[in-house]
Amino acid sequence: MTTIGVLALQGAFEEHIKMLERLGVRAVEVRKPQELEGLDGLIIPGGESTSMALIAERWGLVEPLRRWVHSGRPTWGTCAGMILIADRATGQKEGGQTLLGGLDVTVNRNYFGRQVNSFEAWLEAPILGPEPIRAVFIRAPAVTEVGPGVEVLATLPGKEGQPVAVALRKGPILATAFHPELTDDLRWHRLFLQMVTEAQEQASAPAER
Repeated sequence: MTTIGVLALQGAFEEHIKMLERLGVRAVEVRKPQELEGLDGLIIPGGESTSMALIAERWGLVEPLRRWVHSGRPTWGTCAGMILIADRATGQKEGGQTLLGGLDVTVNRNYFGRQVNSFEAWLEAPILGPEPIRAVFIRAPAVTEVGPGVEVLATLPGKEGQPVAVALRKGPILATAFHPELTDDLRWHRLFLQMVTEAQEQASAPAER
């Protein structure tokens, strides 16, 4: 059975686990480096990115997580998780914060404002089909710069009328600025599981001679 780990340091990890279980997938909480072993994919959930990074440092998880992402293992970062897997971040607190990197984008940490500015929106995401999908933005970031090879999956109108990316994909990495686990729609989780399956098939394919 496919096994997906959900980083369980802080934030909305239980909701992700419930969504995965609805899809018949084994989901496990990850708090220690050894718990990354044997996983087929990893979700880094929403929460408070600075707190998550500090807890990860305290528990010796930063380098194991960084190796996981940079080794091309399937990874999905939602909200705070998207910040952590970005190569660059702006709008950080004084002194900055630890980033795992791996996704060639620049993220603005609190692009849409504080907690009181949280909102919901309907997104057009063709990769998920023709029906719009509801997205919950809580103290949400947005991607302001996208590197080569990164596919933008959904956008919202940004400041000064310029669109900003709120869902992206590159290879085995998925990033969303919102919280799919706080809705009843399973399409984002299905997409990530599809990415995990693709990675498994590539890993098991015989090497070309």
